[in-house]
Amino acid sequence: MNDSAPTHAPRRARVRAPELIGKGGWLNTGGEELTLADLRGKIVLLDFWTFCCVNCLHVLDELRDLEEKHRDTLVIVGVHSPKFVHEAEHQAVVDAVERYEVHHPVLDDPELATWKQYAVRAWPTLVVIDPEGYVVAQHAGEGHANAIRTLVEELEAEHEAKGTLRRGDGPYVAPEPVATDLRFPGKAVVLANGHFLVSDTTRHQLVELAEDGETVVRRIGEGVFREPQGLALLPDGRIVVADTVNHALRTYDPESGAIELVAGTGKQWWQGSPTSGPALEVDLSSPWDVAWWQGKVWIAMAGVHQLWTYDPESGTVGVAAGTTNEGLVDGPAAEAWFAQPSGLAATEDRLWIADSETSAVRWIDPEGHVHTAVGTGLFDFGHRDGAAGQALFQHPLGVTALPDGSVAVSDTYNHALRRFDPATGEVTTLATDLREPSDAVLVGGDIVVVESARHRLTRLRLPEEAVQVESAAYRTQREATEVAPGRLRLDVVFQAPTGQKLDERYGPSTRLLVSSTPPELLLGGEGTGTDLFRELDLNPEVTEGVLHVSAMAASCDDDPANEYPACHVHQQDWGVPVKVTADGVARLPLILAGMDG
Repeated sequence: MNDSAPTHAPRRARVRAPELIGKGGWLNTGGEELTLADLRGKIVLLDFWTFCCVNCLHVLDELRDLEEKHRDTLVIVGVHSPKFVHEAEHQAVVDAVERYEVHHPVLDDPELATWKQYAVRAWPTLVVIDPEGYVVAQHAGEGHANAIRTLVEELEAEHEAKGTLRRGDGPYVAPEPVATDLRFPGKAVVLANGHFLVSDTTRHQLVELAEDGETVVRRIGEGVFREPQGLALLPDGRIVVADTVNHALRTYDPESGAIELVAGTGKQWWQGSPTSGPALEVDLSSPWDVAWWQGKVWIAMAGVHQLWTYDPESGTVGVAAGTTNEGLVDGPAAEAWFAQPSGLAATEDRLWIADSETSAVRWIDPEGHVHTAVGTGLFDFGHRDGAAGQALFQHPLGVTALPDGSVAVSDTYNHALRRFDPATGEVTTLATDLREPSDAVLVGGDIVVVESARHRLTRLRLPEEAVQVESAAYRTQREATEVAPGRLRLDVVFQAPTGQKLDERYGPSTRLLVSSTPPELLLGGEGTGTDLFRELDLNPEVTEGVLHVSAMAASCDDDPANEYPACHVHQQDWGVPVKVTADGVARLPLILAGMDG
């Protein structure tokens, strides 16, 4: 970060920011419709996000300090741009804005109109607009808070001097609070006394409920947790808690009431950080669920698309499966790919996984091999029962092992409880008309579902017969880029933020990984390299598909006098839908980070 007076290199040709439009309308404005003209004189930061995306949730947290410090000059506008069909429902966006405590205006853009106007290609993407209404920066991915803070301070100084900066309150209007005993509960576990312990996510607490699942017995951990999610019973009677936004694990003792930090530093894990060691010295990243299996606590580390373990006996943590690449790849644990694993359930011979972004149910065996039971990839989803090879889920967040060896799936964005039976290879629907179910626990012959968006637990009798549901299949609706067959030049555009330079001290500071769905789309150019460009060879016989691109660049503060400069890792994954046509483009640019100056 450069705190001195800014010095600017020649700026690129300025581009007027397109208008903000979205059929869903505006939230957090007291009913007012906003235009860019209303925001003239303010620095505007557009945050293109969707609420299923853990990286988007990370960015919401990264921006909170910036938003507070520059409240009189900076207006953050969330542009909600859905991936899943459920995310295009207006009420779902309203719920998400409250659930994740978004304290700035949000434009609900279900048809991706503003997304297209700004040529956005990835969640999350941040766009900075200066007080005169021109786009001055665009960043994809997370980890850009320092760079944006530097730019905001430069723009404040520049436009204060020009007389074009308007200070004062922004357009945010807080919605009226709603009183319920639970608020967007996440996960639940049954205690030894028959009571329920629930992670009350938006209120940052645990709540113990009586056996009726309604009466509040006590509230636990005020001021300790931040958006807690997963809960698991340990052999000694304590509960391990995934303290998600604190990037930590804690234990809670129902007998004594004691809460103890057992893993995590409170900082988010970044590429290059240690992936094993003493549990209190290793960073974690959005642990979403936990399960006791094979003598360890297994962690669904949603923030880095991996499974980790915590060993209470040795007090250590380490990666158990996954590469940090986002996608659906089976095989040996060290080579498997996950996409926001968010639910775990243990049986003797397997650990079930709700892999939410691939809308998949997966499992890992005791030998350390990862398997997919249902699911095909990042962009296919729906509500379809039947044989596992063609069945579809929509962003499931929970799995529950059933006594007969099958697994109940909290099929969150389908508002349903589903069942997969490995004995028959069939998927059925157990219940519908739930509201964003995120977990379920067994109590006798009943199953108690955490209805997150109805703020309650719902008790159901496990049905003997499946519910008949009309099938629906979807693909993520994003405008495809038309590309020419044959050679396609892929350029990941990265410019180190102001006051930083690429970190080449220990070798190449960049990485590029390319693959495709279907794999036949690429005749050449797939794989990993250190250059941020690649010559791809597209198969003319495959007319459409998705290019999967993962890029990373490391930059450090450019100060020769500082022996130990602060360093930053910039990483982003893209899934770019493409159509192969004769008139298509021969170059595909993707912006990893970019700043004027």
